[in-house]
Amino acid sequence: MKQYGLIGYPLTHSFSKKFFTEKFRDEGISSSYDNFEISDISLFPGIIDNNPGLVGLNVTIPYKEQVIPYLDELDEAAKEIGAVNTIKIIRKGGAIFLKGFNSDTHGFESSLKPFLKDYHKKALILGTGGASKAIKYVLTKLGIEYISASIEELKENEIRYEDIDKEMINERLLIINATPLGTYPKVETFPPIPYGFIGGRHLLFDLVYNPEETKFLKFGREKGATTKNGHEMLINQALRSYEIWNG
Repeated sequence: MKQYGLIGYPLTHSFSKKFFTEKFRDEGISSSYDNFEISDISLFPGIIDNNPGLVGLNVTIPYKEQVIPYLDELDEAAKEIGAVNTIKIIRKGGAIFLKGFNSDTHGFESSLKPFLKDYHKKALILGTGGASKAIKYVLTKLGIEYISASIEELKENEIRYEDIDKEMINERLLIINATPLGTYPKVETFPPIPYGFIGGRHLLFDLVYNPEETKFLKFGREKGATTKNGHEMLINQALRSYEIWNG
């Protein structure tokens, strides 16, 4: 029986385990999906060695970058982004080969594209953490220019939240929340942007999927904007992971 799993810390709320367990049950697939909660990335090789049936892993916070030195190869997206969320484990003749992928790019692109209009030429990304890296990769691929709002020390193509004004909101009709603000249980939190300038041509995309509608999306909807949460992105990246493991 094939075994799959997820590494991260902590893993109190695992979408992946529930999703794949239900998928395997509903489709009659003889496989299992387990959570491997490790407090340090140095414990990663032990998971591979101690689970001989393991053929694929998902990777979540905080190990998407830390796991890379343990891998033998990266695909193009993972290499450029510098983050891995899917690992294919190839076992041949006693040897083990680990290849890292980033399926977040597929999840985001496939979820975003149906909502894009020809006037969505410029984007405002809220947040500069690991989640924003896959977003930037996809926007570049789609020819959408972007700028990121940060609370950290500013890097190239980044601004402070207090610098987001009417002109910027009017110009950047795609706004993406790549922060955890609004995630359950802290549902009252939201990115500090001037929502009063948002209108009907705006598309607000939130990587958060719990709750279904964050304050960020609610404020946008109330101003007539199109809104989309991160649930479909999560499903699509999970399905892409399964294709990678079995491709």
